[in-house]
Amino acid sequence: MGGGTEAFPDLGEHCQYDGCNQLDFLPFTCIACRKVFCLEHRTYRSHACPKADHSSRTVAVCDLCSASIEKEADEDDRDSLSRHEKSGACDPSKKRKPRCPVPRCKEILTFSNHSTCKVCNLKICLKHRFPSDHSCRITELNCRNKKQSVEFSHSIRVF
Repeated sequence: MGGGTEAFPDLGEHCQYDGCNQLDFLPFTCIACRKVFCLEHRTYRSHACPKADHSSRTVAVCDLCSASIEKEADEDDRDSLSRHEKSGACDPSKKRKPRCPVPRCKEILTFSNHSTCKVCNLKICLKHRFPSDHSCRITELNCRNKKQSVEFSHSIRVF
């Protein structure tokens, strides 16, 4: 189903929403009903997709291993998590451990080697516990203001 113009007949497609038929040069194909829609009608809700419930997926995240578990239709989070744990696929050793958010710092944060910045509330390793060591936004602003005031005071000449 091509659309296009006289010069480019294969360019774009017409929206298949009833009553729209807009020529769209970047059309969207619905993954549920496989129809082509314009920007305005691309969502399930906007084109009242009859197959939307079948293709929508929801997941629950396991607290033990951080895995995403796909839920069955009309299934509760607790049920899907218990099914995941009973299946043997839950491996707590695979859970990603928190790391220091400072670039190029690979320190894994534990209960004894982390600190919480009182200025920006980031959890950081002890090496970067001072605001000047971990690109603390508020400290950066204060440093800029101090630098500007120092530059201003040096630019004033007394006669």
